[in-house]
Amino acid sequence: MTTSAGVLDRFRLDGRVALVTGGYRGLGRAFVQALAEAGADVAVAARDEASCVAAAAEVAASTGRRAVGLRMDVTSRAEVEAGVARVVEELGGVDVLVNNAGACIHRPALEVTDEEFDAVLGTNVRGVWLPSQVAARWMADHGGGSIVNIGSISAVIVNRPQWQPVYNASKAAVHQLTKSLAAEWAPLGIRVNALAPGYVKTEMAPVDEPRFQRHWIEDAPMRRYATPEEVAASVVYLATGASSFSTGSVVVTDGGYTLH
Repeated sequence: MTTSAGVLDRFRLDGRVALVTGGYRGLGRAFVQALAEAGADVAVAARDEASCVAAAAEVAASTGRRAVGLRMDVTSRAEVEAGVARVVEELGGVDVLVNNAGACIHRPALEVTDEEFDAVLGTNVRGVWLPSQVAARWMADHGGGSIVNIGSISAVIVNRPQWQPVYNASKAAVHQLTKSLAAEWAPLGIRVNALAPGYVKTEMAPVDEPRFQRHWIEDAPMRRYATPEEVAASVVYLATGASSFSTGSVVVTDGGYTLH
């Protein structure tokens, strides 16, 4: 019989290295904290290097894990390759990649500019593709790894009354890219899964605004929003051996919002 201690051990990341893009604030910051608490050494990467360095220092101080902060523009192949190389050099590898960096334009479709369209698709789709491809090359040569892409329920629903058509399309692409990479990379020992959160309270999400309460909170069976820490627990599951037989999955954590 499997003991409870054995089960809990499968949620550990001791001796592993996790890289989180967009990891210095919001959901990303909670992901970094949770992965470090699970035993991983962590790398925090984003365009804002100073904020990444500060977040890494906080995580190291609170968990005792090694943590580095670095600049990485996820739309730039050169920066992604340099960033992954630095993580490998300083922490010893990249066993877990969490593609969390994202962008959103809240604007009706008839008002979206070409520049805004390109910016959202660049960050949300190319920004998953490039880190995944670069990290997977290292993983393929070192026994595999786990990639967790942060998708969204916006891949399968239309948010209202806050229109964001380009974001929704980009997250649908993330879900399909997740499945495609999972099928291709399974023989390499690389698992690729996605997490699709519902409405989460962060500094970037106005979940408390009365104009959104009716559609975002009251329509959900649980009638509340999530905290970043709740969502982060699902990232740990997907990153660890606890989900060892899962690849190509899109795990929805939305308080039941998409049930109707």
